Amino acid sequence: MGNSFEDFSWVGSQENFVDQPNVLQLNHIIVGRYGGNSFAGQDKNEDGCFVCLNEKEDWEFVILLDAHNTSESAKLILDQFALKKPKIKILLSLQTNHETFKKLEDEILNVFQCEEFLSLCRKVTGETACLIVARKDKYVWWFSVGDCILYLFHQELAALGQYQLNQRQFYEWIGQVNTFDQEVPCYSVGIRELRQGENCLFLTTDGLIECPNEPYSNPITIYNALNNLNDDESNILSMFINIKNNNVRDSTTVVSWTVTISKEATRPSNQ
Repeated sequence: MGNSFEDFSWVGSQENFVDQPNVLQLNHIIVGRYGGNSFAGQDKNEDGCFVCLNEKEDWEFVILLDAHNTSESAKLILDQFALKKPKIKILLSLQTNHETFKKLEDEILNVFQCEEFLSLCRKVTGETACLIVARKDKYVWWFSVGDCILYLFHQELAALGQYQLNQRQFYEWIGQVNTFDQEVPCYSVGIRELRQGENCLFLTTDGLIECPNEPYSNPITIYNALNNLNDDESNILSMFINIKNNNVRDSTTVVSWTVTISKEATRPSNQ
């Protein structure tokens, strides 16, 4: 799993970033990692993420993972998607957006419902929340198990108080405890049209929003932090420093990028 501009993969057991906020720029995507404070009792990081992009074909594909007990479940998912990467790239290169998202969902369900994968899940210690996001052209698609969060920041939506795309779901995981090992798997899928102009997609694990004193529990505070005059890299680093100063224990992983859409977005008929 290489760290080239096209592909990036990391799990917290490789490097935990405890007490050490880290922000990395991969082309136009920013990956932020903070393992939490050792003063608060933190000594490991069980998050993980995977980033794949193709600027020429105008798409990004991101996986964000927040495991607990151990990072084994997060690593298991990253390993599975490393094998599926060529297939996913083919699907994201399809001409029709609708076909891309439909086939992507089918492929992900194939991975998670495969008997071999289910068998491996039963052998790991712990389980993980999993958020998968694909942006292609002027659409963003997501597949969510558990409580990782996807925000879409755009000034037109912010004016109406809309920031968050997916609903956090508690008691839902993949791994030792596994939604896909139930009679009926539980997960969420959605598609959203991006607005004309600048759209910021922001994925985060819950360390950011469940920090003591809750500096970022309200999405408007994240929106405002990203709209500082600094570049996104500096803004995300200053958010990490803020949660560090608030003595956060839980780890936080962020993946964020801005997409400028030139096409017009849907408007009401009377405008």
